[in-house]
Amino acid sequence: MERKDLLEANAAIFSAQGKALNEVASRDVKVLVVGNPANTNALIAQRNAPDLDPRNFTAMTRLDHNRAMAQLAEKTDSTVND
Repeated sequence: MERKDLLEANAAIFSAQGKALNEVASRDVKVLVVGNPANTNALIAQRNAPDLDPRNFTAMTRLDHNRAMAQLAEKTDSTVND
């Protein structure tokens, strides 16, 4: 599966989830999206839930952060803790 295929599949999934949240969720629900690409998926869900506060949507991107830190540490010949 190519990235384009993954994005299309995720768009369908997170659109449906956003619509379902918009229909039945509490207006102050907090939504945490963890499926990669998390930021894109969170945005898709949020855009499909126009009655919910967009500030209540977030994405768990710590894995991406950790990977970037590890790559920077490797390139600079240091450790993540430096």
